[in-house]
Parts: sequence; structure tokens; C-alpha cells
Amino acid sequence: MDKPKGLKRIINAFKYSLKGFKSAIKYETAFRQELILLVIAYVIVMLIDFSIYERILLLGSIGVVMIVELINSAIECVVDRIGSERHELSGRAKDYGSAAVCLSLLLTVTLWIYLFACHFFP
Repeated sequence: MDKPKGLKRIINAFKYSLKGFKSAIKYETAFRQELILLVIAYVIVMLIDFSIYERILLLGSIGVVMIVELINSAIECVVDRIGSERHELSGRAKDYGSAAVCLSLLLTVTLWIYLFACHFFP
């Protein structure tokens, strides 16, 4: 059977993405926490007189954390699917994913501190 092309492929890809979001919300605690953080951050950013560029940076940085978290979760799923026995490479793969999430969080926290400091203490 031929793979769908054009608009049908795009619609299918969107359906798979929605399935992925639903699964992440259902099974990934960290993703749910980051989603809540995004909602809270959105409210804060809209209540404070930030420029549009500052708002994009602040909210986008949390979006990056969520993207990295999804990739980390995908890595963990694949490693867990392969087998439950301990293997050095499986452990490293999971650790690399975790380190990527940590770096994205550090970047986000740094950006938020810097922009808030510049905004309130010029």
C-alpha cells in the first residue's frame, strides 16, 4: 500500500501528533508539570508589560523545554521497549536525554531571571 501524499499525509501527521500529546499528558508527569508551568507563565507574561519579543522569548523558552521533554520521553520509551536488563548504553541514552532537559531548564531559568531583572531593575 502506498503511503499517503499531500494533504492526506499532513492530516495523518497531525493526528499522530495529537495522539502523542494525549499520550504525553496521560503518561508523562514532567510533561504535565511543564504544561501547567506554561499556562502559569502565559498569565504572568500577559499581566506584565513586556514587549512582544520578550513575551516570545519567555514563552518560547518553556516551549523548548516541553519539546526537549517529549524527545527525552521518546528516548526512554524506545530504551524501555528494547529490554528491561541494565545496559551501559541504555543508561547513557536515558542520561543524555535527562541532561538535555536539564540544560533546557537552565536556559529557561536564566532567560527568565535576566529578562525580569532587566524589566524591573533597569
